[in-house]
Amino acid sequence: MKVDLFIPCFIDQLRPETAFNTIKVLEKAGCHVSYNVEQTCCGQAAFNAGFWDEAREIGVKFLTEADTNRYMVSPSASCVGMIRNSYDFLFQNSSHHNKCRQLQKKIFELSEFLIDVMKVEDLGSMLTAKATYHDSCSALRECNIKSQPRKLLDKVQGLQIVEMNDCETCCGFGGSFAVKNEAISVAMTEQKVEHALATGAEYIISTDYSCLMQLDSYIKQKNLPIKTLHIADVLAQGL
Repeated sequence: MKVDLFIPCFIDQLRPETAFNTIKVLEKAGCHVSYNVEQTCCGQAAFNAGFWDEAREIGVKFLTEADTNRYMVSPSASCVGMIRNSYDFLFQNSSHHNKCRQLQKKIFELSEFLIDVMKVEDLGSMLTAKATYHDSCSALRECNIKSQPRKLLDKVQGLQIVEMNDCETCCGFGGSFAVKNEAISVAMTEQKVEHALATGAEYIISTDYSCLMQLDSYIKQKNLPIKTLHIADVLAQGL
């Protein structure tokens, strides 16, 4: 199957290995992956900050470049959620309305694409470790992603997944929320990390690197004995 890859700006800049691992995983699942090097942001950052005209301008570029005859896959549920939901607000009753609706049917987060479209659970991944899974708000509430990543992680040889308390609770990131409400944000992050540590896990795994960046910054600041991993990086282990 031919798919187009959408890599969020922050992953491309901060964790390019996650982008390469996403490609590796998709190819292992039987996909031929294409990537547009001219691709930019979906507009989520501007939209969440209230700059709707700027977000619309970025979104128009994204829609114009998208090929709705192919699936588009992203290792970020928040970007997928932006396109599936917030693009309705930006492009309803506009000349881009039909293209928007077509793209919304074709874009998927990595784990839901593998499970719901490709019908693949076992990729032959291997990682000997104990981990816990964090449900990002965007994945859970905007994309209805819950069981898909867990099915994939359950098939990783050597990986033990232990559920933490309040796994569906926000990590405290929320984009500009973490800046405007720093004290509340840090308290939420602290609680999330404490729940993860209580499981005895070595890693916190999630579909969203934005959450993982928030958690990782707190973990490193406190020098805590736990690390973060994107699900694409986990699934690429041993391939």
